[in-house]
Amino acid sequence: MRIVVLDGYTENPGDLSWAPLEALGELVVYDRTSLTDIDESVTRIGDAEAVYTNKTPIPRAVFERCPNIRFVGLLATGFNVVDTAAAKEKNILVCNVPAYGTHAVGQFAIALLLEICHHVGHHSHAVSQGRWTRSPDFCFWDYPLIELLNKTMGVIGFGRIGQATGRIAKAMGMRILAHDAHPNDPGRDIAEYVDLDTLFASSDVIALHCPLLPETEGLINKSNIAKMRDGAIIINNSRGQLIVEADLAAALNSGKVYAAGLDVVYSEPIVPDNPLLTAKNCLITPHISWAASESRARLLEVAAENLRLFIKGAPINVVNP
Repeated sequence: MRIVVLDGYTENPGDLSWAPLEALGELVVYDRTSLTDIDESVTRIGDAEAVYTNKTPIPRAVFERCPNIRFVGLLATGFNVVDTAAAKEKNILVCNVPAYGTHAVGQFAIALLLEICHHVGHHSHAVSQGRWTRSPDFCFWDYPLIELLNKTMGVIGFGRIGQATGRIAKAMGMRILAHDAHPNDPGRDIAEYVDLDTLFASSDVIALHCPLLPETEGLINKSNIAKMRDGAIIINNSRGQLIVEADLAAALNSGKVYAAGLDVVYSEPIVPDNPLLTAKNCLITPHISWAASESRARLLEVAAENLRLFIKGAPINVVNP
């Protein structure tokens, strides 16, 4: 079997081994493939039977021009870059990798929150620049330092990742509220389930861990921000489209929202005129919550297992059955 990875660099910039896929066939890995040039994708896929992608689109036109494809593997959980309906019409299975980064993403949400509370990076840089040496006082701080004990975190989307975030926050002494379409007993052990308006009105920190659906797109908007406590903190390392960015920027600049920690934005990579780039107290990282080496190794193992079981005739993690 000929196997092509269209954009392998993000998953494996050199610190992992492609051996699990190499064991299954003749493997060719491209670091990057154009997101817009279909001809390049078609040329690289050629007569391959198995294709892996992270963010490189595989639309209907690629399936039409690469008739040997039998299997598409995502090096990710999301599969919106693949035309799954076209694949199904051609009896091509599409498999993703769910739940590989649960703990890393939950940990990163808390890292964003703690950086907002303590500005560790800023103060470390200040010390390196000599400000502590020159300080007339024993210590100094440039931002309010926030203790999280007894504060309330509201988590929107309380599946695996939301619950992972909630468990860490609860261990720090926070009260946890949750909103989710499917309340469950493990969630009730961590949080109190409430409606959205109650969560907005009662939370000092709001963490977004819900999927991007028609009903959640633009969830953080001017109207819902008005329902929040003054000085709320917003954390989002789910999907950028959950936030109306102009509305959040305005709320940050007015002080209605004290700070935001974001690992995702509406258009990625971030565009130069994104209003959040110049908003007050807005911490933005480049979509790296998932990228701990342990998580990426787990992702690669499952991605290879998806193909191995497809070859055996017992596929798993199929998104277009």
